[in-house]
Amino acid sequence: MKRFIAFLVTLLVVLPLSPATAADRVVRITSYAHQTFSGEFRNDDLAQELTPSGRLGSLVFTNKVANTTWVIDAALVDEVITMTGDYRLASEAKTIGNEIAASWLKQLRQITYGQQVVALAYGNPDVALAKRLAPSELKNYFAYGKSQLEAALGRSVRSEPSGGWSTGKSRLSNELRKGYSDNRKALTRLSKVVTDPQLVAMRAQLSKLLSPQLDKDSREFYSYSARAAVESMVHKLRINSGKYQITTSKVKLPVTVINEFDSDITVDVAMLPINSRVIVDSFEDVTIPARSKKQLEMQVEVIAPGQTTVTAYITDNNGNDVVPEATLNLNSTVIDSKVTWFTTGAAILLLLAAVAQSVRRVRKRSK
Repeated sequence: MKRFIAFLVTLLVVLPLSPATAADRVVRITSYAHQTFSGEFRNDDLAQELTPSGRLGSLVFTNKVANTTWVIDAALVDEVITMTGDYRLASEAKTIGNEIAASWLKQLRQITYGQQVVALAYGNPDVALAKRLAPSELKNYFAYGKSQLEAALGRSVRSEPSGGWSTGKSRLSNELRKGYSDNRKALTRLSKVVTDPQLVAMRAQLSKLLSPQLDKDSREFYSYSARAAVESMVHKLRINSGKYQITTSKVKLPVTVINEFDSDITVDVAMLPINSRVIVDSFEDVTIPARSKKQLEMQVEVIAPGQTTVTAYITDNNGNDVVPEATLNLNSTVIDSKVTWFTTGAAILLLLAAVAQSVRRVRKRSK
């Protein structure tokens, strides 16, 4: 019996505690998204939540309780930090939350000092759904949530992807799930050649679309907001489409590559004509400086006159596309050299015949 009791005691000590029993008290700091993907706030409801009598304010403006574990979504804290500055509302109404947000953030840091803090996956997504749609991205959500929360609180925090701290199920429709996946893939492709904090942040913010706390209207609203923001982000790296008129058999045509990011980008540029009327060159290891345009000289050799389209791709060093392709429309009016010689010879013969005819007429008149 003594051995059995000793075994039970050892078992209780060794086995990890579940989130429900790991602390006497667990406080969850989460909310639905308030900030759109373009930066402005949908409304000023968050300011009301942060007041001492609001839902989020009442959690921090209270007496400190020992042995409390704080489970926090860093995306919400990032929104509060944004609100402490000159934030904007989509309605362009006057904002009221600056001092409220600053006071709440200060109190959050004070009341969590010296206590356990667990960072949720950034944006508090439905973990089961995120694992099905993008398991590698879910790892990034946890890592980003931890680093952002540590920066906001100025201290180290825990991240426990398998700890069971995330709760709730997202009701994102199949159509909006596809939209999430398309946006995620577009940013992932772009991140292969672009290193930019804004791009990293937007990839993490897509997790908000999987939040269980969004209602139907909000799921649709933020999904469309994400799509517009992702398209704008991807458009920062592009090739200008254009139309060209070619009159010689060999020519160099200007092709403009644009980089609107704050860092230099090195890419390959592949040129693929849709038919064999022309032969064109591609480019490797093209570096476009930050916030600039670079003009490439595309060597073109005309094989046959007529219209053709060249598709221009920006790729990484493995040949994978990173942004949507551009189209270059070429119209060649070059005439084959044999035809040119024949036409020129015929013209000379006609000229000589005309001269001979004129000479005969002059001689005839003189007689």
